[in-house]
Amino acid sequence: MKIKTNIKALCVAGAMATGLAACGGMAGMDPNGMAAAGTNAFKAATLSDSDIIALSNEACKASDQKATIAQPGSKYAKRLAVVMQGFGDMTLNGQKINYKVYMTRDVNAWAMGNGCVRVYSGLMDMMNDDELRGVVGHEMGHVALGHTKKAMQVAYSVSAVRGAAGATGNAAVSALSSSQMGDLAEKLINAQFSQSQESAADDFSFDVLKQKNMNRKGLVTAFEKLSKLDGGHSSMLDSHPSSPSRATHIQSRIDSEG
Repeated sequence: MKIKTNIKALCVAGAMATGLAACGGMAGMDPNGMAAAGTNAFKAATLSDSDIIALSNEACKASDQKATIAQPGSKYAKRLAVVMQGFGDMTLNGQKINYKVYMTRDVNAWAMGNGCVRVYSGLMDMMNDDELRGVVGHEMGHVALGHTKKAMQVAYSVSAVRGAAGATGNAAVSALSSSQMGDLAEKLINAQFSQSQESAADDFSFDVLKQKNMNRKGLVTAFEKLSKLDGGHSSMLDSHPSSPSRATHIQSRIDSEG
């Protein structure tokens, strides 16, 4: 009876951490596996910066393993190196920025809390260097402003709870499996941010571009291009809604601040 009570408490704790209303289907669950999964779900709400970096390292690695990465001497890799030079010695969460190009028609870019920045060749094909800097600055803004940390907490919680659901027989969840890590990486890459978070990331990019003496107009035209996409190969449209109003906002800042 004591074990059942503790399991229920952990289940409630995990639900509180993840925003889930209830936990069900506990019959047949392994108590040790449930306890570990409940602990992981609860821990998600208080992930430390070092936890975020460690999880981001593994999530980025999992994503890289599935992708086709542009070779160092390729035109895409060379071009991204030039684009990133504009950011100088900028770091994310105190981590050196690690950038690569994914060879895919998809139009997307993202950053993680360990300084991992990935830009898709489909995005590079449709944008000039100034526009790419604007988009990359936006993605790094989500990290710098803590948005990706919140997304990591949610993704980690879901993975932990999913582990609890499968904690039967000999399966005991004490850490994320390789498949769960891959799932977590997908969730981070496709994370959807609120309108206020998107706006804050836009302003972060603007401020960095201004500080680094880069062309802020590129952020305006980048949004204009994204708003015209029909969605064919664009994950960015799903996870980063683009609208003319965002371009207008940045243009107004350029006009007012010079």
